[in-house]
Amino acid sequence: MHDELTAQAQAWLTEDPDPETRTELARLIDAQDHTELAARFSGTLQFGTAGLRGELGAGPMRMNSSVVIRAAAGLAAYLKKQGHHDGLVVIGYDARHKSRDFAHDTAAVMTGAGLRAAVLPRPLPTPVLAFATRHLGAVAGVEVTASHNPPRDNGYKVYLGDGSQIVPPADIDIAAEIAAVPSLTTVRRPTEGWQTLDESVLDAYLARTDAVLSKDSPRTARTVYTAMHGVGKEVLLAAFARAGFPEPALVTEQADPDPDFPTVAFPNPEEPGAMDLAFAKARATTPAPDLIIANDPDADRCAVAVPDGQDGAGWRMLRGDEVGALLAAHLVRRGATGTFAESIVSSSLLGRIAQKAGLPHVETLTGFKWIARAEGLRYGYEEALGYCVDPDGVRDKDGITAALLITELASQLKEEGRTLLDLLDDLAVEHGLHATDQLSVRVEDLSLITAAMRRLREQPPTELAGLPITRTDDLTQGTDTLPPTDGLRYTLDGARVIVRPSGTEPKLKCYLEVVLPVATHAALPEARAQATALLESIKRDLSTAAGI
Repeated sequence: MHDELTAQAQAWLTEDPDPETRTELARLIDAQDHTELAARFSGTLQFGTAGLRGELGAGPMRMNSSVVIRAAAGLAAYLKKQGHHDGLVVIGYDARHKSRDFAHDTAAVMTGAGLRAAVLPRPLPTPVLAFATRHLGAVAGVEVTASHNPPRDNGYKVYLGDGSQIVPPADIDIAAEIAAVPSLTTVRRPTEGWQTLDESVLDAYLARTDAVLSKDSPRTARTVYTAMHGVGKEVLLAAFARAGFPEPALVTEQADPDPDFPTVAFPNPEEPGAMDLAFAKARATTPAPDLIIANDPDADRCAVAVPDGQDGAGWRMLRGDEVGALLAAHLVRRGATGTFAESIVSSSLLGRIAQKAGLPHVETLTGFKWIARAEGLRYGYEEALGYCVDPDGVRDKDGITAALLITELASQLKEEGRTLLDLLDDLAVEHGLHATDQLSVRVEDLSLITAAMRRLREQPPTELAGLPITRTDDLTQGTDTLPPTDGLRYTLDGARVIVRPSGTEPKLKCYLEVVLPVATHAALPEARAQATALLESIKRDLSTAAGI
């Protein structure tokens, strides 16, 4: 067993083109560290609809140049089988460790395969790559990013020519081509021949951001902004300047790219503590800001926080579902037409807003790869802070244009002497209070997630928080409107719960929603307290039922 493992590692070592991972792997072989070698050679990173994502390091279960070159070779072979023999592939990258190297590895492979490759000029937000794919008429786009994963991770996201992320069966077909690469020695990798794009592609993106705003809307809301150590700052500041908003006050400790993300445990605005520096900056800023905007490291997500309390000391993060509803209400008020789409784990409030406005509403599987494909899409969102407000420009979530649109809405409300929280109250009275929460369990051992899902299927709960479960959908079977996926959906009297394994992180995620009718604004505090208690009770009962 150990001999076989060592032989595998030696074979990998002879092909590895990166001196850094070669040194690392040689050290493990010399030390006969069979535990670590087994972790790295127990399989291969699986290419799926999220592309690739994993920890940096040597071996097929880690992100490294060898894995990226194979992935690029498989993608190139797939594109050529689709008839794109000399098509353009655009490649973008964030500021994580190795991102630039992986982007250039990809460009070399594409060039060697006879395709044309163009690399964005520097680390830029993922939405810029999604835009460039459509704008330049490319047959595919690749973004090297691990989004908001821990610092030690990196990833590889693939877009096809329509500018949206891959969905089945493309992922399966690409994975088959990757598996068919016999050896890295068979992959041609010239040292030149691809194009490095100039600033004009970014200028075109920025020109497009103007289109998400109304021509004569007020631009008065003041913001505090954090880039969360990622690549959003320059692009967001440029977009805000073009729009004529006041210049955001920066959280300087997190403003510039830093692949080590030194001030946060996880560079995700949703994680506890990640927004603490932004809250401190807002409290120290005069005049007092109207909202805090945060991007995740590749700036495709947008988080929003608002003052909550009279003294300016209190700030509250809005849930993704709250921002999703606010943006929808703003677009409806502006007379937007077209389909409003969301993932099944997002709040049902969007459906109520769309229905009242006489607009089509679609629910999709989780992820923008599905939301972006909604027919006639005008607006799409998912609760994980992802918003698509300009689908003709960026057919994916975009944290820059979402930030512009929410700041326009805050400006409009400010002119009326109102706030985002006031509008949320209005929506609750008009459509019912839609309160959402999440139970998210991060694990080291992925088998715990499998066991929890099995337990829920074999011993299904009949009630949660005293509410009877009126319907259970096992989403592996698919539905009339959804393809199969690993998940369970429980419909309760006045509530809904969805349980699924995360597609990008080692987490079991449970999405909870309680809907309560509210007659007047005066009844809101009591309804919110009731909803909070119900959500907590559902969480407890669900934890017990799942054994987590």
